[in-house]
Amino acid sequence: MLMLSFVRAFAVSLAVLAPLAMKLATWMVARSLNMPEPLVRATGLFMFVQVQAFENSVAQSLCPVRLVRRLKSWFR
Repeated sequence: MLMLSFVRAFAVSLAVLAPLAMKLATWMVARSLNMPEPLVRATGLFMFVQVQAFENSVAQSLCPVRLVRRLKSWFR
């Protein structure tokens, strides 16, 4: 029972600290690059979307199940 309350307190503290950590990280990156924070956030979001789109398009062709099927068909 004591462990459950500890885990619950830890989860609540993470939920509170996560946005603060994100804001601090954004501020630090913006400060080091000498850029405004909204531009850093927008650039980060743009890069995330681009990488996600690339991974989704490539993941279909590099799926392990599909690769195994393709290899099996080559050696038949």
